[in-house]
Amino acid sequence: MTKRKMFLRMITASLLRRRSRMLIALLSIAIGATILSGLVTIYYDVPRQMGAQFRSYGANMILLAKDGESLTTDSLQEVLGMIPEDQLIGATPYRYVRLDMTSRQQSFTTAGTDFEQVQKTSPYFSVEGEYPQADKEILVGKEIADTIGAKVGSYIQLTYRPVVTIQENASDDWVPGAKLSGSAEGFNAGIVVVEATLDNEGKIASLDIDASSQTPEIGGQVESDKNFQSRFIGQTLPVTLGKDLDAISGATVSSQAVVDALNNARSTEKGSAVSERSGYYNVTGILVTGGEEESYIYMNLRDLEDLTQDRTLDVAELSISANAEQLDAYVSTIDESDTGIMARLVKRVTRSETAVLGKLQALVFLVTVVVLLLTTICVSTTMMAVVSERRREIGLRKALGAPDSSIRAEFLGEGMFLGGLGGLLGAALGFVFAEVVSVNVFGSSITFQPLLLPVTLVVSMLIAAVSCLLPIKRAVAIDPALVLKGE
Repeated sequence: MTKRKMFLRMITASLLRRRSRMLIALLSIAIGATILSGLVTIYYDVPRQMGAQFRSYGANMILLAKDGESLTTDSLQEVLGMIPEDQLIGATPYRYVRLDMTSRQQSFTTAGTDFEQVQKTSPYFSVEGEYPQADKEILVGKEIADTIGAKVGSYIQLTYRPVVTIQENASDDWVPGAKLSGSAEGFNAGIVVVEATLDNEGKIASLDIDASSQTPEIGGQVESDKNFQSRFIGQTLPVTLGKDLDAISGATVSSQAVVDALNNARSTEKGSAVSERSGYYNVTGILVTGGEEESYIYMNLRDLEDLTQDRTLDVAELSISANAEQLDAYVSTIDESDTGIMARLVKRVTRSETAVLGKLQALVFLVTVVVLLLTTICVSTTMMAVVSERRREIGLRKALGAPDSSIRAEFLGEGMFLGGLGGLLGAALGFVFAEVVSVNVFGSSITFQPLLLPVTLVVSMLIAAVSCLLPIKRAVAIDPALVLKGE
């Protein structure tokens, strides 16, 4: 029999003779290894798990056009190419336009977007009904739905009236006999449209005002009050409110909009009249969020582009599964690119995510350290009891000439054997433990870390070895003469 085989036989025989005590030590190491394996797995998988949870609170990055640039679908796709596909959860484009609901004499902010991406970047959206899927379908915020009485399945007519901006050469069209048309933004961002005719002297001969987007009781008076309209007759463009004529009491904003529309007016004969476009849209769902989103109407981006004949975007919201350092790196890359787009982080989301992850990982680390310390104490206590039981055996061996190194090797071998066996058992149970915690806490499966198996095995054997240091010191300090005399 070789020396190695003899050594292994001695260890196994010693363990089997004290099965109850060694089983306690084995279970202690196995439990410690289970907690180590499980919590370390959770520690490294927490960022992914928590990142998925935080994505339910909305996007963590927004994209905007730089000064003098425009955000388009093409430039957005170029920016998205800078972010790894496995980290990009969703990218939602938005364009905001004020549309009129003429039948209700009201106007509402309407957002053109991609509903498939909305469900990825804003999973907290609650929809009574369903998201729009086809053309000419819209999602109405609950606040608007309550105001206009919209329900799932009803139809709404929405009208787009482009605002004609003030032009320095508008006066070129103010020639005698000209027919003019113009528009301006009035109260609550509603569009006021005017049509005027000039007489042979270039003065206003007739005026027609469309203020259906203004409140009927106040702003709408600029359309219904004939006395107000008569104040413009005989005036020469441009006109100034408060100087050439007075505003309607309580409707100053709407009155100013009429003046601005006239001063913006261009000749209809040159084809510069305001081009209105409208359509009927089916309400497929009512949006309930408890926030400002309830005051918007949402439609497919392609429908809004067809209505406005404008394909630019106002903003894009991105949901990215990455830590704070990676997000900062992406922001720098986008800002330094020549796409004309700048990126900004949603601080309330990224800061909260970083803080929570840091505290949770610190807690997991602290619990792991405490459990390993308790495991060390338990194993050390068990081995101390074994040494006490074997005092006579150790004394006899030393009296027969056994060196201290052989006693150290035997006890250390027993501890390492227990550590290895407990480590293997704990590594397997640790993954089961981590899986149960992940499913019950985060609602998803854990990611297996293959490297954790050898790490758990090595750490368990090291803990067992450290636990044996004090018992070994006590064993080699036994005086064979005193032990054999029965003291």
